[in-house]
Amino acid sequence: MWRVGAAIVMLAITAALVGPWLTPYDAADQQLSARLDGPSIAHLCGLDELGRDVTSRVLAGARVSLLVGLSVVSTSALIGLMLGGIAGYFGGWLDDAISRLIDVLMAFPGILLAIALVAVLGPSLTNVVVALSSIGWVGYARLVRGQVLRAREFEFVHAARVLGARVPRILARHVLPAVLPAVVVQASLGMAGAIIAEASLSFLGLGVQAPTASWGTMLAGGRGHLLDAPHLTVFPGVAIALLVLGFNFLGDGLRDLVDQRHSTY
Repeated sequence: MWRVGAAIVMLAITAALVGPWLTPYDAADQQLSARLDGPSIAHLCGLDELGRDVTSRVLAGARVSLLVGLSVVSTSALIGLMLGGIAGYFGGWLDDAISRLIDVLMAFPGILLAIALVAVLGPSLTNVVVALSSIGWVGYARLVRGQVLRAREFEFVHAARVLGARVPRILARHVLPAVLPAVVVQASLGMAGAIIAEASLSFLGLGVQAPTASWGTMLAGGRGHLLDAPHLTVFPGVAIALLVLGFNFLGDGLRDLVDQRHSTY
């Protein structure tokens, strides 16, 4: 199934990159006289409540979702690698302090913390990334800590320590390569979570602001036209479902590959 997931993800990335050349309409162009028109040859996904081409806006929303997902996952993974690596390798009071912070943050629903942070910082794309990254690193740190606790007991790590290798070299050359496969799997699954979180915040009006296209804002705008213009919610909803499904398939496949690799040792 990972091949299906990879194909969906690659298709979404390609569509997001070449989106402006796939349709003759700009995502912000309005045709008020034809507002809420259904799908047609000229507008494959129809027009929204302001007469904007839904196809163009879905493609533009793909760029926003992938940008937010990549930014959140990369930032969260980097913070998680640093804090989880420190906690797992050095132990002691550092491990206790970081572990307690992780436990406190994991006691609250992540989406509620994100809503609170964005409400304080103000609705914008940048603040969405900051809010999601502020809570997203917790899962990576917990995963990395456990992986480092296992990796630091490997014989070649003990040998490097006995030979006098410095801690940064041990972490970079011996511990990090053993941890990265699990982080990559977590990141692929984390992309799906970040995309859903961004769409949720935008749906609530706390994320991407008009006139920038976002799948969440498209769903929010179409909820008042479920009967007379269902295409306003169908197409962005299908786009979210497919991309999230693609990343989940890809993450599950990568996890199986990592498990097979570990079982050979």
